[in-house]
Amino acid sequence: MTSPPENSSSLVSEDDRDTAVRRLQDAYAEGHLSHEEMDQRLHAVLTATTHGELVSALASLPAEPPGTTSTIAAHSGRIRRRGPWVVPRTLKVESAFGRVHLDLSRAVIEHPIVDIELQLGTGRARITVPRDAIVDVEGLHTGWKDLRYKPRRQGSLPTGPGGPGGPGGPKIRVSGAVGFGRLKIRHARR
Repeated sequence: MTSPPENSSSLVSEDDRDTAVRRLQDAYAEGHLSHEEMDQRLHAVLTATTHGELVSALASLPAEPPGTTSTIAAHSGRIRRRGPWVVPRTLKVESAFGRVHLDLSRAVIEHPIVDIELQLGTGRARITVPRDAIVDVEGLHTGWKDLRYKPRRQGSLPTGPGGPGGPGGPKIRVSGAVGFGRLKIRHARR
C-alpha cells in the first residue's frame, strides 16, 4: 500500500492489509498510539474491505520516512554486511547462488522493528542478531533444509535496559523463501 489508489472503493488485498498492520505496529512501538487506539485501529484494518476504510484506519499516523527499504542482490558470490553498518527499516536480500552473511550484532539499528526479506536460491545464509533481539520467523518458508534457529531463553539475558525486561531489544522479522540452501540465525554472544 505504497500510495492510496485512485478508487478508494477498490477491494483490499492481503498485501495491503499486511502493510497496514505493519504500519500500525510500528506506530505503536514508536509510541504514536495508545494501547486502546492500537486495538481500535487494528480491528478496523482487519475488517476493512475497501482502500477507503484502510486509509481512514491509518489516518494521522506519521508518514513512513523515505529510503527505509534497501535491497542487496547478487546472482552469485558473497553478500556480507558486518561491523557498524546502518540497518534500514526493511532489508531485502536476493541471492540466486552464493553465501549471505548479515551480522547485526554491532550494526546501527534505528528502528524498533526490522524486516529482513530473503529470496535465496542455493548456498548458505547466516544472520547474527543482537543479543537482546527478538526474532520472528513466522513468514519464512524453507525448501530443502530446515531453518537452524534456537531462540534465547528469557533467563539468559539481563533484565532492565537492553534486556527482555526493558527497552532496547529490536524485533527482527525474517520472511521470504530459502530454496536449496540452509539459513542459520543466532544471537550474538555479547
